Amino acid sequence: MTDALMNSAPTHTRLSAIFVSLELSRSTWLVTALSPASGEKMSKFSITAGDTAELLSRISILQDRAIQRTGYAYPITTIQEAGLDGFWLHRVLMNEGIESNVVDPASITVSRRRRRAKTDRLDGEILLRTLMAYTRGEPHVCAMVHVPSAEEEDQRRISRERKTLIGERVTHVNRIKGLLYSQGVSGYEPLHRDRRKHLDELKTGDGRDFPVHLKRQISRELDRLELLLEHIKSVEADRNKFLLSQVKQTKEPQLEMLLAIKGIGAEVATILWTEALYRHSDNRRQIASYAGMAPTPWQSGSIDREQGVSKAGNPRLRVTLVQTPWLWLRHQPNSALSKWFRERTQANQGRRKKSTIVALALSNLPAEATLKQLTSTSGWSGKLMPHVQFGPRK
Repeated sequence: MTDALMNSAPTHTRLSAIFVSLELSRSTWLVTALSPASGEKMSKFSITAGDTAELLSRISILQDRAIQRTGYAYPITTIQEAGLDGFWLHRVLMNEGIESNVVDPASITVSRRRRRAKTDRLDGEILLRTLMAYTRGEPHVCAMVHVPSAEEEDQRRISRERKTLIGERVTHVNRIKGLLYSQGVSGYEPLHRDRRKHLDELKTGDGRDFPVHLKRQISRELDRLELLLEHIKSVEADRNKFLLSQVKQTKEPQLEMLLAIKGIGAEVATILWTEALYRHSDNRRQIASYAGMAPTPWQSGSIDREQGVSKAGNPRLRVTLVQTPWLWLRHQPNSALSKWFRERTQANQGRRKKSTIVALALSNLPAEATLKQLTSTSGWSGKLMPHVQFGPRK
């Protein structure tokens, strides 16, 4: 009986579609496909990167061959990794009636050997097997990406561009202060309105007039800094206009409620809305997982410890969710959340503030489901009711 089981042939799953994986790079695309009635042989071919016409033509040939073999027109389903190429190819395939899936590459199971083979050919085969397992309904085989619409993707540019500009502003300010400090000058603020006047009045630490070429370099740095400040003002104006239009267009007042919470301003509301709350979420856990704030336990035998939040998610959303509780503590010191935070930190004698603030962020997470519940139960009339509080679950 045992020998019969060991020598039995493996069970073959009958394919219900034409499966295609796309291994994308800047120069070439490697296409790996498996069609019904083709056995276990995977067809592979390379095309020039960006040549969607050739890709669609090759897929059409695969479909024609499947019809010749089986007499049936099978649907086509594709998979590609989320990365530098964005979602434009996904939209091209969807517009052609092809089911397209975008997978988080970090969620794909690979060999855990320290030295493992890795080529585009092997990656294409792994992607194809992952797609087939996902289509069969195997649980937790991978994590598919929720692809935003073109409009939703474009709306994210407002807050993301501002963050880039703020980083460039910090770079220029630090460079100017570093140049001045090398001459014994401190206390100069490049962001003050009278920065040009103060630059003309500067003296070196040993009392000399400021060096001519260094002064010209700093003046050019100020030119670039002032251009950045104008760009930041323009982006913030677009952000405010976007928020106003969203408040008027959305039928449900979640965004308006978000703006009404004391301690949440226009920038935080924009990031929360465009990065997470624009899409449907069943509960807080889904948003926490998307932001990379889900717990990561390490349990094996007698070992049982927590590694902290996973950080496997949207970094912009995660940073904002962690920063928001600090604003909450400052602007709402008498709320239930603030009292809970102070009690926890005082019990630990001021230690573990970072882990406690993360817990506060998770418990204060204004998920869409929570906001919808508030709109239906609190009788929303344009501002938060005094009794409404986001707090930790008991």
